[in-house]
This record gives sequence, C-alpha cells and structure tokens, in this order.
Amino acid sequence: MRIPYVVLFLVGFALTTGAAHADDRVLTLSMGSAVQRFTAAQLLSRPDAIELTVPADVSYGRSMKYRAVPLLPLLRVGTAFDTIEARAADGFVSQIPLALVEKAATGGAVAWIAIEDPAVPWPALPGKTASAGPFYLVWQDPERSAISSEQWPYQLASLTEVESPAHRWPQIVVDSSLPSDAPARRGQAVFTTQCLPCHRMKGGGAAVVGPDLGQPMNPVQYFTPKGLRGVIRDPNAVRTWPQQQMPGFDATMIGDADLDALVAYLAHMATR
Repeated sequence: MRIPYVVLFLVGFALTTGAAHADDRVLTLSMGSAVQRFTAAQLLSRPDAIELTVPADVSYGRSMKYRAVPLLPLLRVGTAFDTIEARAADGFVSQIPLALVEKAATGGAVAWIAIEDPAVPWPALPGKTASAGPFYLVWQDPERSAISSEQWPYQLASLTEVESPAHRWPQIVVDSSLPSDAPARRGQAVFTTQCLPCHRMKGGGAAVVGPDLGQPMNPVQYFTPKGLRGVIRDPNAVRTWPQQQMPGFDATMIGDADLDALVAYLAHMATR
C-alpha cells in the first residue's frame, strides 16, 4: 500500500490529576513532510468554527449542539487516495469515501469535526459511561448523501487518507464473475459500510472490535438464516454477554433488501 498522503491524528490526553482541559487534546495534521499540531482550544476558536445543531444525532439518538469545524478545509485532497479511514479510540474503524466529504461543495451532506469543550462537557452516550468526545465526526443534512449510521465515528483518534477497502484488501471482494446485479455485490457495499468498522473479512480490514466474519468460520456456517438476520437486527434477542458491544441495525440503518444482500454476500464469501 502506498504511504498515506494525508494523516490526521486526533489524540485526547488527560492530565495526571485526571482533570480534562482542551489544551491537552491535540490534532496533528501530517501532510507530506509538513506537520501541524492544533490544540482543541485552537480548533474551538478557529474562524470557521460554528455552533452546529444536529437534529437527529446518530450516536445520541436526539438533537445535539456542538462547537465544530468543517472537515473539508482541513484536508488537502490529492488524487492518490479515495477514502478517509476514521479510527476511534476503541478500535472502531470506519472507511468513509472521500467523495462523501467532497459532496459538501455541491450541496451534499457536510462533514464536521465536533470538539468537546471541557467547560461544557457532552453527556454520556446512551448505555455508556463516556461521551462521544473529545472529537466526533458528525454530519449536517446526512440524508443528502445517504450517510450511514457507521459513518459517525465518535471518540475519534485519527483520520487517514487511504486507498479504498477493495484495493487494500482484495480478499473482501466478491468473485469477478458475478453479474453486476448479483445481491452479493450489493452486499459487499453494505458490509464495507456497516460491518467493516467493527469486523474483518478473511483478515481484510483494520478494526479490532468484533470477530473476523470470514475465518475460521463464516456466520452462515453456524447461524440459521433466521438467527443471522436476528443477530443483525437485535443481537440481544439472540445472545447476550457482559462485554457485548454490537448494536442492532434496524430497517432505518439496513433496509430489508440490503439485509438480504448482506446475507447473500456472507454466504458467497463462505464459498471463496
């Protein structure tokens, strides 16, 4: 793989006293040999920072207000890469097509980096003890670009400009002989957007949250079709354990047709 053209590392540090301050959290922008570091306080005071209201925040499940800066001006977009890899502190890694970010210039959804102000901390996420901070990639008007639920990475640790998942990990790609309208082809796209942030496929991927769904066995080999659909829709309805992290994906996150395509993709990959 070629060396990334743009790497954004967003790292939150805590003082030894345990108190959080904006200046302790640093954004490092690495572009070629040039490296720029911005404290959270500097980002909060940037001229392009605004008070942003997100009416239907995916992670909080309600309207939220943030101090945020637009993502696109922070990027120096080149021609070598087409994906932004958003890595969270817990190992969640979302592969966000660069085209989605660029659509902001032509009326599409706008990507923002929300910065948590320690003077006005965000609430804890539902069911968790920590907030979405210190950095959180949020979207304004997400419906304009069909932004998915897994393209809102919170507790953001880094953003890296990379090649697309299909180029980086060819083992996740369906057989080239499949027809263009084969459900498994659509399922590959669903898997890349909704599943790859937490899982890998036959070793392909960057996440470390959930198990590999291609090895040593594929879910279609140990779940019934009903059970597999059930665990995707509502994992707690199928099995529970104390450290369970997988959320459910209702029909607003993965439509019925896309769910069928995802299952078709998994079944296809089991034969590869």
